[in-house]
Amino acid sequence: MAKGITLTFTEDEAEILVDALDADLEGYLEAAKEARGNNRRAEVQSFTEAADRIKAVRDRIRAALP
Repeated sequence: MAKGITLTFTEDEAEILVDALDADLEGYLEAAKEARGNNRRAEVQSFTEAADRIKAVRDRIRAALP
């Protein structure tokens, strides 16, 4: 299991992180779409897994925001 770390952010900083993760997520979703269109299944899987992990982190940060 991965070792956990604790970080403290202001609300503004957390919102910046959410925005950055949203932008990164869009890139991975677009890459998965392109790979799907080019029938590159391994890349689709990799990009989709990355997008899922980004979503999970983003959602954890959003849940911590008031």
